Amino acid sequence: MSFVPFEILYEDEHLVAINKPPGILVHRSRLSEDTVFVLQLLRDQIGQRLFPAHRLDRGTSGVLLFGKTAESASALGAQFMDKSLNKKYIALIRGHVPEQDTIDYPLADEESGKGFVPAITHYKRLREITRDMAIGLRYPTARFSLVEIEPETGRRHQIRKHFAHLRHPVIGDPRHGDVKQNKYFREQFGITRLLLHAQQLTIRHPLSGESMTLDAAPDAEFLKALDIVFGDADLADAADQN
Repeated sequence: MSFVPFEILYEDEHLVAINKPPGILVHRSRLSEDTVFVLQLLRDQIGQRLFPAHRLDRGTSGVLLFGKTAESASALGAQFMDKSLNKKYIALIRGHVPEQDTIDYPLADEESGKGFVPAITHYKRLREITRDMAIGLRYPTARFSLVEIEPETGRRHQIRKHFAHLRHPVIGDPRHGDVKQNKYFREQFGITRLLLHAQQLTIRHPLSGESMTLDAAPDAEFLKALDIVFGDADLADAADQN
């Protein structure tokens, strides 16, 4: 089986950043039987051993970082741990939300299985719309919002769980989402992916300490979903600029 090479956003002798496509795990996991991972494919693509600095969910696309040495990956990973970097995601969600808000809602610690841990997500609404889509049996219309998200903490599935908690799940989320919405987008439009994208990441270079901002454009399927919902060709540009 052949694979399309990953889009490389930045590369030097210390790190490489790619625009991860949806539908693939970053690395091997005891929770999955997958046999293909970003880590191995990117290693083969650039011909060098790599060390993950963080991770994105299988369904999430966008900026993904790897160190070329264990030291570089550790220095990058420390920025995720101490919250000294800035992450921005975009997501298409069900319903209308406030112009901006903070979700402060503890989540179960899936890593240790020991109780709940603090989880904080900030967001602002970029667009909202009501469309003539009779997705359920109760209403002839459906509401959607495009939101920009800045997670303050980095819990597993945090963004997806937080918006599900608000009853505004991310469209295409197979685990925490709306089954009827997901089925409608899949059967009517061929949209099968989770509509969550890591659009921007601002870090300090692990060696020089210089600030770096890495941007990743949404893929064609994400942009297709935005065009279907908002019917606005300029929306893709707006998403890239926020």
